[in-house]
Amino acid sequence: MMATGTYYWGQSDPVVPVSDGAGEVISVGSKVRRFKLGDGVIPTFYQWFTAGTLNWQIIDSSLGAKADGVLREYAVFNEEGLVHMPSNLSYEEAATLPCAGLTAWNCLYGPRSLRAGDTVVTQGTGGVSMFALQFAVAAGAEVISTTSSKDKAERLTQLGARHVINYKEDANWGETAKKLSVGQQGANYVIEIGGPATIHQSSKAAAVGGEVTIVGRRSVEAGSKEVAAWNPHGVVHGTRRITVGSRVEFEAMNRAIEVNKIQPVIDDRIFAFEEAKEAFQYLWDQKHIGKVIIKIR
Repeated sequence: MMATGTYYWGQSDPVVPVSDGAGEVISVGSKVRRFKLGDGVIPTFYQWFTAGTLNWQIIDSSLGAKADGVLREYAVFNEEGLVHMPSNLSYEEAATLPCAGLTAWNCLYGPRSLRAGDTVVTQGTGGVSMFALQFAVAAGAEVISTTSSKDKAERLTQLGARHVINYKEDANWGETAKKLSVGQQGANYVIEIGGPATIHQSSKAAAVGGEVTIVGRRSVEAGSKEVAAWNPHGVVHGTRRITVGSRVEFEAMNRAIEVNKIQPVIDDRIFAFEEAKEAFQYLWDQKHIGKVIIKIR
């Protein structure tokens, strides 16, 4: 969306693109206390979102949109807009966390937290879905994933998905997911990313008291009205529109990543800095599994 100028919240022009990155601290100001030279750090997606509730002022601090992003060799950040890298991750792995990772975390650990034994439905093999799968498995939840590819289905199974449904072969995959869930009661969480094409099935997959977490512009535009049409009796707990979490939530997620030794899923192809345009096209063509990496140097 940034490359095509269609980002939901708007963007500056010109702007340095890319919201997600990781790097090494090479210089600090005299009053900096949270970091030292040589620390591995990750910028937060919303630079002013330390804790609490998101607002329009915070949205204006989003990297790669309203504020310059991280597709550059050097950048200056306020220490309040950085977190320490999880100790078990490489720079490439840590760079995947600010948007997709923290969005997935917010899906599962927002107003009510995921519990062991819950059922989670994820869609596809994009960044948010892959992180949600890994976080859910680490918490002892059962995961049912959807995809259209045999190769991707195998990867989902390797990461811990209990069941994988090919949505091209099963148009009514929501009902199938419900039947596959614990006690056939439906999913406690459905990570909805597909928008109008999938939101009806997401509602069908949800349990009584379940939650359809709506991620991304396409799903937001589908809206709660669409879900209500397939949920006339209000049996779904609700829909929740999801964005990236706060720095405090980021730090909690990083602790979970360290303790559970979670390794983010990175696509096999890593692009050089000079290949940034090719990386965007690769992502647009949906050739990837997990996150697409651009290595600065």
